[in-house]
Amino acid sequence: MGGSNQWDAEWEVSEELAHQLISNQFPQLASKRIQKLGHGWDNTVYLVGTEYVFRFPRREVAIHSLTTEKKILPKLKEYCSIEYSLPLFFGEGKYGYPAPFLGYSYLSGEFPIGLTDEQRAVSATKLAVFLKNLHAFPVRIAEENGVRHDHRNLTDIALRKEKMHQFLSNISSHLSEEEYLALSNYLKGLTTKKVKQKHTFLHGDLHFKNMLVDKGGTVSGIIDWGDINIGHPACDLNVVYSFLPPDARSTFFDAYGEVDEETKLLARLMAIYIPILIMMQAIDLNDLRSIDEAKATIKRALAD
Repeated sequence: MGGSNQWDAEWEVSEELAHQLISNQFPQLASKRIQKLGHGWDNTVYLVGTEYVFRFPRREVAIHSLTTEKKILPKLKEYCSIEYSLPLFFGEGKYGYPAPFLGYSYLSGEFPIGLTDEQRAVSATKLAVFLKNLHAFPVRIAEENGVRHDHRNLTDIALRKEKMHQFLSNISSHLSEEEYLALSNYLKGLTTKKVKQKHTFLHGDLHFKNMLVDKGGTVSGIIDWGDINIGHPACDLNVVYSFLPPDARSTFFDAYGEVDEETKLLARLMAIYIPILIMMQAIDLNDLRSIDEAKATIKRALAD
């Protein structure tokens, strides 16, 4: 499948190059061990010593995001009630590597993979308070710092539905008949074409690979802020359906505040759309653990 996927790299950052870039610009880190943690669609991630994480863009599209993160993330301190990736080191491209890069404080924790519904429910209020505060960040300040408006056009449900039909055929061979039917029936019943735009400051990409949990399974950290944007809160509220089981959702809204039906509809849609994308990349990488978690997420999101 290589060569034409949305997640293919334009530049790879080897361990050797990462060490060169970091030790040249931050000599105080030169003696620390550098270890690759992995990569997402947009960035390659290295652990430096035990206390820092460095993210290097692997695609041109990630540069604007990184520049915005550098400006905006330090301003979120008063608004984030859960630990988040705070940038501490600001690097520039060198040695043939064309992009800026950032170093953050390392957040300990695991991805929330394979948690029970009981473990998930414990975080309902914590997630609600976190998003309520984050969504109160002033849009004007975000705009002044280069944050873009809804660059993925999330309110156009008809367009997203069309894409999902296409994705469904891509992943169908990895789904049971029951899983395929559940998704197919959901899309059939989705008749809303568009929802009214809203302008809220967002993390923009909340899913199980951008959240960390402690040993008990409680959410302890929020990472990867590359998709910060101003748009519909449903984008972040997808966690109500993707992360939380049905019986914990009212607890979330008790703390966050009630939202309208359109917002709930779009939040559930994103809770299904995002794991389908994760699943497509996981299939390409033969990452069985992520495939299974993406399927479990979709199943939870479809449950009432």
